[in-house]
Amino acid sequence: MNPKVNVLMSTYNGEKYIKEQLDSILAQTYPNIEIYVRDDGSKDNTISILKEYETKGKIHFIQGENVGFIHSFFKLLKDCNQAYYYAFSDQDDIWLEDKIQRAVRRLEENKEENLPIMYYSNYDFYYEDMTFKSHAPNRKKPSFHNCLVECINSGMNTVINEKARQLTINAIPEVCASHDWWLYMICEGMGKVIYEDVATVKHRSHGNNVSECGKSFLALQIYRIKSLFQENYFKTIHKQIQEYAKYFADDLSKENQTILKLFNIEKFRYRNQIKKLCYHKRFRQVLSDEIMIRFMFLIGAI
Repeated sequence: MNPKVNVLMSTYNGEKYIKEQLDSILAQTYPNIEIYVRDDGSKDNTISILKEYETKGKIHFIQGENVGFIHSFFKLLKDCNQAYYYAFSDQDDIWLEDKIQRAVRRLEENKEENLPIMYYSNYDFYYEDMTFKSHAPNRKKPSFHNCLVECINSGMNTVINEKARQLTINAIPEVCASHDWWLYMICEGMGKVIYEDVATVKHRSHGNNVSECGKSFLALQIYRIKSLFQENYFKTIHKQIQEYAKYFADDLSKENQTILKLFNIEKFRYRNQIKKLCYHKRFRQVLSDEIMIRFMFLIGAI
């Protein structure tokens, strides 16, 4: 009646907010939850806090070396006990009490054990002191061409089924932009993605956030320019697509295989860039992002 849900959290120097997040997970209305927390080499008091929760029997604590949050989440997904569903958690947000209950209800309504299925919800932005900031914009319909160049879900609002977990742990990429993006590509390409336009997370915006969520328009553009020119952002996306093709190209529909071939090339081909530039559907959710990605196609950045 209540399929088991594993909640997976990776921490790093999260002493300031970790108790609030853990307590919000423990306060979920859904009754069948196990929490796995892997610390990714914290230098502050995070480990002591997690050991305290472990002693009380509230979490499964894994103390690990620093591998970065992406591979830390992959390790959690691989090493945790089996469940029906797997939810991902940041270390500094607060979950609304019905978050998991909502996710399980929608996943059960769309239950297909042989397909990878992902649920994700909307969320609200909060300032560091947890005063309300704004609603996150509603997401447009997921699509395969979108998942190749944009991640529209976040780990904090994502829940997947066992099939999606199995496909992921058997195909952990060497190069990956983010674990949640990889899950989106797997589920959209070979299964189903379910979106619910209901806020289930209070996402705390502060100076140490890993993602760009909640940044102002100007700060977001600075972040993207920095990613483009200093951190090889589009090069990482291109390599991620190549990794995806290596593992899953033969499992896609013919239509999706055709789209994937436009991106899965080693060298610049002007003909492919023109095909992407003139593609009749939008790739990204926001117009300014769409203009940028079309420009990247034109110059061969992706």
